[in-house]
Amino acid sequence: MLSAVARYKQLLSSALARYFPHTTAYLRAEREAAQPRKPARKQSKKKSTGNKKASGRKTDSGKPGPAGIYPGTRLKVEDAQVQAMRERVAQAVNARLIGAPSDEQWAMILCRAPLARIFAGAGSGKSSTLVLRVVFLLCHLEVDPKRLTVISFTNASCSELRERLQRLLDFWHYPHDARQCVRTFHAAMATLAKEQLGNPRWFEQLDEPGDEPDNPLTGGRLRPAQQRLLKQAYQNAYAEDARFRVLTHRLLKLPAPEEPPKGKAKAPLDACKLPGEFAALPLFELLHGQIDFAESLGIRLDRLEVKALDCAPRERDFIEAMQRFHQHFSVLLQGQGLISFNGAFAQLSERLSSDGGKSGPALLALSHLLIDEFQDISPQIVLWLQAVHRRLHAAGERISLMAIGDDWQSIYGWRGSSPELFIDFDRHFPSRGRSKSSTLLLGTNYRSIEPVIRDGEKVLAEVHNKQAKTCVAAKAMQPGDHGVRLIQRFDLASGLPALLKEITAQCQHVSQRPNTDRTAVLLLSRRNEPLQQVRAQLDKTLPVRAMTIHRAKGLQAEVAIILDDCLPVEKHPLRNALYAHCGFFAGSYDQAMQDEARRLAYVAITRGVSRVLWYTRKAQGATQCLAASRPIAQASG
Repeated sequence: MLSAVARYKQLLSSALARYFPHTTAYLRAEREAAQPRKPARKQSKKKSTGNKKASGRKTDSGKPGPAGIYPGTRLKVEDAQVQAMRERVAQAVNARLIGAPSDEQWAMILCRAPLARIFAGAGSGKSSTLVLRVVFLLCHLEVDPKRLTVISFTNASCSELRERLQRLLDFWHYPHDARQCVRTFHAAMATLAKEQLGNPRWFEQLDEPGDEPDNPLTGGRLRPAQQRLLKQAYQNAYAEDARFRVLTHRLLKLPAPEEPPKGKAKAPLDACKLPGEFAALPLFELLHGQIDFAESLGIRLDRLEVKALDCAPRERDFIEAMQRFHQHFSVLLQGQGLISFNGAFAQLSERLSSDGGKSGPALLALSHLLIDEFQDISPQIVLWLQAVHRRLHAAGERISLMAIGDDWQSIYGWRGSSPELFIDFDRHFPSRGRSKSSTLLLGTNYRSIEPVIRDGEKVLAEVHNKQAKTCVAAKAMQPGDHGVRLIQRFDLASGLPALLKEITAQCQHVSQRPNTDRTAVLLLSRRNEPLQQVRAQLDKTLPVRAMTIHRAKGLQAEVAIILDDCLPVEKHPLRNALYAHCGFFAGSYDQAMQDEARRLAYVAITRGVSRVLWYTRKAQGATQCLAASRPIAQASG
């Protein structure tokens, strides 16, 4: 029985918790953070099991999300450390290494939250601010460089960040190679896989091995060695699996297969087109592409109950074919000592979640994470990040996560990413107690003039899921500057001469302006085909770059010229079913793609500094909301 004093303390504590819940939660988090953590080797199996049960993601079955692991207390930052950083930054500004940070940029650089989300608008200087944040952590807060990793999505973006970071580390006289801490997701995962899975060989690097695994989507179509292996798996499945033969013929709309001699069946190589896909592909390529998409959603095909999916019979047939093909493909990979990136992400997530293995150097390097372009992550990456930091937390390591991105520029939904993961950040990356992540905004646009920014915001008006914000233009307008100018009734076949003339005129215009970019004009399109037609006849001496909108993200030019008809998105029943099943998203895949078309338009518009020209057949989709507020030019030629 409790003593009178104990009962009084309990009663008083309960009353304070009722009337001061936030203060109570904060004090509780402070106490928890002050408790010494036991090293992983001393933890009991019972405790580990409890952590595992509490850490599962919320699914259709209603299971709870991951338990909070990020501390509720702020990072310890001394006033002297802040002052030293500000003084050194001022010296770097005087040396013209960097521009002077704004107040909102300083808030990110000096952020004291162990869990922070940064909404960084287009042209807000997030890359330079991110680099200064890393310098502050390493040089002034004395974070161990072996426990810090900066992640970006491609080797190209990593190379740019490394170059910027190395210049500043040298200026700070800090002896560290930036190449050791700036990685792609796939490179960081591959290093961890060497430590945890025994140095696997990668399917994605067949015929093209590299030191740093890049995002596989940057390579475009499958290379010959990959195609050969997929084709072999397809042939094996067709020859050995009667049910797969039946499904193949249904999907290709061929007559029912005859029963061949054992192992002698030859798989048909006919192309197949799924509703929602741009083009028809050989069935083995199509199956592989949809498997990649499903795995990026965190779906384990070997555990998927096809009958439970809400879709039509043809989609069920395709998913069953995916499962059977994937079985044969996995066996073939294992036989050759290979593994796919997706397979490694899944294996590592499960291995780390089961509390197995030691915290080696590769895992410890992920203790403090700064992730660029966070809006482009997929559920698969979320699960991996959760598993990594849950394992480090269980081992008693200090951890932190700063996510930097812009949901308005999320344009990789076709590969499984979604801005919902960034917007619902606290659900996927919860803090301990009742504390939440710190949310900051970089809302000043240092790239584009105000009419360009406002036109970019207009095309997002009908996007369903977005973070509300208004960007402020730092760049002043000059005579002749304008936002989006629409040119309708444009046909590339007949209008190419007029377009080439306009590109030349814009280059001439830019040449007469002071302090302009080396690239005068960015020619942008969703697809490569129209860009190739223009490149074939474009004067190679002109300061023009032609690229897809996806590849242009992060770039800028004085003038952006867009070639896009804003065609409506075709419905994709298969991906709708997978989207609903994964349990991460509120809406459908089709709705996500409609929103993404608007965000893609926003990215294209905000590449322009002082002028944007948009050539289209007619105003629809993103251009329709712009057409009502401005005069429309008609294409000549």
